[in-house]
Amino acid sequence: MTVDADLFESMRLELRRGSLVLAVLACLRTERYGYTLRQALAADGLEMEESTLYPLLRRLESQGLLNSEWREEEKRKKRFYVLSPLGVQLLARLGDEWRAINASLDKIL
Repeated sequence: MTVDADLFESMRLELRRGSLVLAVLACLRTERYGYTLRQALAADGLEMEESTLYPLLRRLESQGLLNSEWREEEKRKKRFYVLSPLGVQLLARLGDEWRAINASLDKIL
């Protein structure tokens, strides 16, 4: 018996969901706009669709974890995002939690 492709994809997406939040927060220690954030994530192996990224950015900002600012660059308005002080604190705690979970999973796997 083999694992059904749909089941695998469903579980894979569930596994990625939480890690994408952590990755976005970590990448936004440095100010970026959406396109450069997607590029940075992709360069590290985490491809993310715009339809996933932009709602996530809005949600994180509404939770007080990001600050954003519209600026004109290269004759286009771009929204730049960076961690807020609350985001910095949360990233540190989530990073610790991620490392603890990862260490446990490494032992189990």
